[in-house]
Amino acid sequence: MATRVMKIGIISKEDYIKRTLAIAKGEYKPRKNEPKVWFESTKSISQILSAENQDLLRVIINNRPGSITELEEITKRKKSNLSRTLKTLEKYGIVELNKIKGKIMPKVKATDFRVEFGLHYSSPVPQ
Repeated sequence: MATRVMKIGIISKEDYIKRTLAIAKGEYKPRKNEPKVWFESTKSISQILSAENQDLLRVIINNRPGSITELEEITKRKKSNLSRTLKTLEKYGIVELNKIKGKIMPKVKATDFRVEFGLHYSSPVPQ
């Protein structure tokens, strides 16, 4: 599988709301190279990209399971746990869950992550 880098930004919830409102009002236009996915802290990133979740992503890449049931058999993790984890990873754009012939097939969308944070993200300068 080819490497797919996802840019991740860190910004407080309060500053994220301010930033979003500035964008909606046309006061700030995000640059093309800015992150599209945001977290509140490095702690929240580490929870999503935990060692266990990274292992799960590797298993999906290497085994290409045709369903969550098949992934359950490979990983020995409970289906309910896998579903919850995969939905969270999907929410952040890290995996894609495709429904094919009644089965949900996970696909990894991001293999590598670049974390960015800085004062300019939390207080965007109007353009």
